[in-house]
Amino acid sequence: MQTTIPCPGPTEGFNLGGSDESLAKMRDWFALHGDVYRVFAPARGVHIYVINHPDDVKRVLLSNHRNYTKGEGMDRVKILLGNGIMTSEGDFWRRQRRMMQPSFHRRVIDRFTDLIGEVNTRYAERWAAQARRGEPVNITDDTSELTLEIVLRSIFGTDLARLEQQLGTNPFAVVAQDQNRDLKFAYRFRSLTRLVAGLIEHRRREPEEHFDFLAMLMQTRDRETGVPMSDREMIDEVLTLIVAGHETTASALAWTWYLISADPGAAEALQAEADRAAPAPSGLDAAESLTFTHRVIQESLRLYPPGWLLTRRSIDADELGGHPIGPRTDVFLSPYLLHRHPRFWDEPERFRPDRFVGSDADERHKFAYIPFAAGPRHCIGENLAMFEMLAHVQVMSRRFHFKRIGTGPIELEAQINLRPRSHLMMTVTER
Repeated sequence: MQTTIPCPGPTEGFNLGGSDESLAKMRDWFALHGDVYRVFAPARGVHIYVINHPDDVKRVLLSNHRNYTKGEGMDRVKILLGNGIMTSEGDFWRRQRRMMQPSFHRRVIDRFTDLIGEVNTRYAERWAAQARRGEPVNITDDTSELTLEIVLRSIFGTDLARLEQQLGTNPFAVVAQDQNRDLKFAYRFRSLTRLVAGLIEHRRREPEEHFDFLAMLMQTRDRETGVPMSDREMIDEVLTLIVAGHETTASALAWTWYLISADPGAAEALQAEADRAAPAPSGLDAAESLTFTHRVIQESLRLYPPGWLLTRRSIDADELGGHPIGPRTDVFLSPYLLHRHPRFWDEPERFRPDRFVGSDADERHKFAYIPFAAGPRHCIGENLAMFEMLAHVQVMSRRFHFKRIGTGPIELEAQINLRPRSHLMMTVTER
């Protein structure tokens, strides 16, 4: 006879994932209840299971992933992004993922080298001008604008400038300007579908050679049927790339500068590595050869993973951490907490980039670190995001010293992404 282990959990109910309090609650409950517990969600009248051990994370995201669909919160994201690869499921998701995957091959990412370098150089000149005027730099806003420009130009290429000239403004700027991710924003953002549809139609009427993600989406075909994406499918994937490609990278860079500014030794080592290298990386391989810069970004993503919460829903019954999980049960896992699990990370609250080299890195559980998720649904844009971050940190470390204005920790805003609640302001000094 099989023994069922009672699953611990908080005595009070809480609508987990529905507010900024969720992360703080989950930190407290992890300390009290450990690797698996359940929480009653009064609004839905169900229990949510929270898993914190890498073995269970591996089961949900990889070894038994076909038993899990996207979970709580996806309905809200679908209002914003439609049925793109972030929200779609089953055979349709697999088809879309297969069609899009070649566009994110390393050889393709290398072709965005000039774009990434150009945008970073221009922002470096802006920061230098502000430094000479004695003006602080708003790292939060500037990294958001910088990453949005890169993602928009990588998607639309020269059509973006043409659109801005026609309209007198960048219609996609709302993504960086409006930080709320409520229904009002969703309505404004979804209204951009008409512009994307117009760009697709313009390219069909006046065909010319483009190198950008929109061109790749228009050219791709299902390998089994030879059928292209429909316009609706393309538009949903474009909107998904804009939001997912911008917000996570912008948040990660803001947290990276926050951590660097608080660690003079790390800042000095970054500058030394940047000085030894070319003024900007010549491709993804060159960017990844910046080994200390790479470790700094990995550690930033460990401490402050932008995608701080992943949700799944079981299809059939399962068992996690020795506890039975019924069909259609919501399962939450938090990379933020997983990355700070004391069993897998020494001094988990400390910023220590060198934990990503040597025996510690080699022996660590592979599912103790998942800043880009894991398994078949890991982030398709991981290589591009890392390239952007490595290039940005190198270019700026080569030119500037950074000093944060203000002291003390920054309050977390744990909504769809993990962001600093207040603007990160820096004094920037030319080297």
